Amino acid sequence: MEALFNFEVHTPRRLFFSGKAQVVLITLSDGEIGIYAKHSPFTAVTVTGILRIKDDEGSWKSAFVTGGILEVKEFKNVLMVDIAEWAEEIDKDSVLSAKEQAEKAIAETNFKFEVDKAKEELRRAEFRLKVTDTIFS
Repeated sequence: MEALFNFEVHTPRRLFFSGKAQVVLITLSDGEIGIYAKHSPFTAVTVTGILRIKDDEGSWKSAFVTGGILEVKEFKNVLMVDIAEWAEEIDKDSVLSAKEQAEKAIAETNFKFEVDKAKEELRRAEFRLKVTDTIFS
């Protein structure tokens, strides 16, 4: 069994996850990273994507997270994001509707800031759908 470390995920509304982990995979602004026990300390900006946690029993859990801040320290690792959702918390029908609206906005909008906003909404919808469809063994 791999060494375990403390990991927490906080949103403004709740403590999303708190427990022991073997591995945490998350995307930083410059690429994906794997965090293991005794990882070198650092602080980094994360981006919207999928958070993967291999828990103390060796099971993978996946969640959708927005961008935020990751702090890796000697005794506790903390991820702070605006939104975090487990697959079972995501309403797939509303995500499909949001994806369709974002695609429509991209096709019909002329202003760059509106296109950029619609692209971010599309990206969020696509990651939410991936979380609902992903199974880790």
